[in-house]
Amino acid sequence: MAAKKIKLPFPIEKSVLALGSHRKNAICFAKGNFAYLGRVHQDLNNPRDLFDFEKEARHFLQKRPRIIAYDLHPEYESTKYAQHLSPITYYLSPIQHHHAHIAACMADNGLENQKVIGVAFDGTGLGSDNRLWGAEFLICDYKDFIRAAHLKEIPLLGAERAILEPWRLAAWWLYSIYKDKFLNLKINFVKGVNKKHWRTLKNMYLSGFNSPASSSMGRLFDAAASLVLAKYKADFQAGLAIELEKIAAVYSCQLSSIPVVGGSAFGGSYQPASYPFRITQHKGKYIVDPLPMFKQIVLDLEAKEPKGKIAYRFHLTVAQMIVKICSILEKETKINKVVLSGGVFQNNLLLTLSIGLLYKKGFRVLSQNKLVCNDSSVSLGQAVVANFKIKHH
Repeated sequence: MAAKKIKLPFPIEKSVLALGSHRKNAICFAKGNFAYLGRVHQDLNNPRDLFDFEKEARHFLQKRPRIIAYDLHPEYESTKYAQHLSPITYYLSPIQHHHAHIAACMADNGLENQKVIGVAFDGTGLGSDNRLWGAEFLICDYKDFIRAAHLKEIPLLGAERAILEPWRLAAWWLYSIYKDKFLNLKINFVKGVNKKHWRTLKNMYLSGFNSPASSSMGRLFDAAASLVLAKYKADFQAGLAIELEKIAAVYSCQLSSIPVVGGSAFGGSYQPASYPFRITQHKGKYIVDPLPMFKQIVLDLEAKEPKGKIAYRFHLTVAQMIVKICSILEKETKINKVVLSGGVFQNNLLLTLSIGLLYKKGFRVLSQNKLVCNDSSVSLGQAVVANFKIKHH
């Protein structure tokens, strides 16, 4: 069975089998100075993928791992598989999803155990407080993490339905600003909103039914994409966000041909401003609130600004959120190393803007090296975190 071999910057003292995530699942077996990642199983809800996952897990179990590492989410098939294994034969170690993302990127870059500012942006991962996380700023090393900041939570109206119908997310942001008067806005997005359907969703939210709160950056991209593109459904997860990145990237290319007298921080080309956002504190954590950004996006849409320009300014704003929070955390912790991971950073424009702005502020920045930053690398992070946890157990 072919496996991707990763050299680790430290030895794994007790062999670990890490069972990965639910989608883009890859199993990792780590022993000595190496980790071995199996093939990617796209979706463990798919019977064929689940069959292949279980077959591969049995193969690695024959190597007699001492530790089984897995995700916190109880509904992941990989988690259910782990929990059916004997706690007498194996040491079972649940690992938080976003901590695993950052640890995977650290190990992929050959980092020894040290404190970093981890920025983990993705669709969803279960937090240690049993809530849905997805835009996380962690102060962490391989063993432990502190959730230092995150994106403001919003309700996912209809739970997972909101992922493929992101108009629900955009409508919620507009409702947060304008209440029901958002239905009177003269923008293309509002013209296509089914008012009867919106009333049902609003009542669902007000009654607390089927509207779990989430701090997901993936869902923020979905909401912005639905609003700017005036599209309501996605053919697949992050489908509209990918469209938004494409038009923003085209606008970004056009920027280089617009000269600026005296130059700019971005190499002498015209650079539009980012949108405003707020940072507040709650229970010792910083909360990034993008509500002012959505208010300004509406004004730009009303003014018929080019969609590509709005999309670019949105990407720039998210990059500025990263820089602002990292700057605050650096002052508090003296940590200068930033690790970027999670599926949202497959967005090349966001990654490029974020790294560029962080470098200008003097940060050392790491992103994924040999592996992809989505959930296919989470198992590597699970393995190394479990290794350090048991060392200090």
